[in-house]
Amino acid sequence: MSKPTPTDLLPRGAALWDELTSIVGFDVHEEALLLEACRVRDRLDGLDAVVRAEGVTVTTPQGVHAHPALKEARAQEIVFSRLLASLRIPDEDEVRPQRRGAARASYRRG
Repeated sequence: MSKPTPTDLLPRGAALWDELTSIVGFDVHEEALLLEACRVRDRLDGLDAVVRAEGVTVTTPQGVHAHPALKEARAQEIVFSRLLASLRIPDEDEVRPQRRGAARASYRRG
């Protein structure tokens, strides 16, 4: 069931794609959400590298502040969690139906 890994993903985004597409069958619109989540995963890794290299704070004439990459990482973490939540990926031992207004089939594990 695994879909080919998009070529623009970096290692952790590609690993997330491979793992989830190997266990869950996604519709086309859900694949788009998953792809964006994988890109955000890679973006978070890049932001983490910046913060590790430059530190969590920056000094400006106005004082010491959180590094802009740290602030952006917080925003990207929210996006990441919302994208994953919107996919409603079932737990390992269950198949959970989508809880949306319209009737919808359950995800298939396999």
